[in-house]
Amino acid sequence: MSRDVEKTPVEEATVTYEVSDGIAVITLDRPKQMNALSNQLVAELRDALERYGASDERCAVITGSGDRAFSVGADLRDPPRDPELWECMPGVGVELDKPVIAAVEGYCVGGAYVLVQFCDLAVASETADFFYPEAQLGFSGGLIAGCAARIPHKFAMEFMLTGAHFDGRRAYEVGMVNRVVPPGKHLEEATKLARVLADSAPLVVAMMKSFVRDTVTPRGPSELSALARKQLQSIQRSADGEEGRRAFAEKRAPRFTGS
Repeated sequence: MSRDVEKTPVEEATVTYEVSDGIAVITLDRPKQMNALSNQLVAELRDALERYGASDERCAVITGSGDRAFSVGADLRDPPRDPELWECMPGVGVELDKPVIAAVEGYCVGGAYVLVQFCDLAVASETADFFYPEAQLGFSGGLIAGCAARIPHKFAMEFMLTGAHFDGRRAYEVGMVNRVVPPGKHLEEATKLARVLADSAPLVVAMMKSFVRDTVTPRGPSELSALARKQLQSIQRSADGEEGRRAFAEKRAPRFTGS
């Protein structure tokens, strides 16, 4: 006698990872949802960046699927909670000594701009539309504060507080991006930059990144909080953490290994 068994649907990947000649292209791949940062996407982006960090690839490019949006920011129907948004940010949730380049076309909203902000370089299409509407919506994670350490103060305050739209050209003029290109050319131009970095001396690139990250660029309160939480999580999730909890339950001395 047979019976029907209900099967749990397999979730489609929301981030793709492709490699070509030492360059990783990481694509936010929810085009129907304009690449909104859902809980699943944030987890997969974090995993993709960790994969890149452990790989032989010399440079990574992050882009969005389709021409409507790099990403419209956090998915309000499925907001990132576990992991939280900061956990997919290069240099915050994922420590990297290799460069990351953002390639942006279409909307780049809220937390998606924060992602671009934490990349080392950025290329934007003329049709890119950067804006940060959280002051008008009444909520914020605070990671955006680092914008004021990366572009001139008055432009940063205008962007963060007014919800003003910056197109690709304006973003270039105020220093948000390194290149502005015709529609559809953002990934091509980002890949050209990636090629230069991939062919550069990796020890020098890593040193420059660490000098700038650790001693030159100020970190905002939310960024510092995220880094502290990351360190606490690493202890809580460690083998020693598990051993300590098990030893307490079993009323014995723990055997720590430092892992």
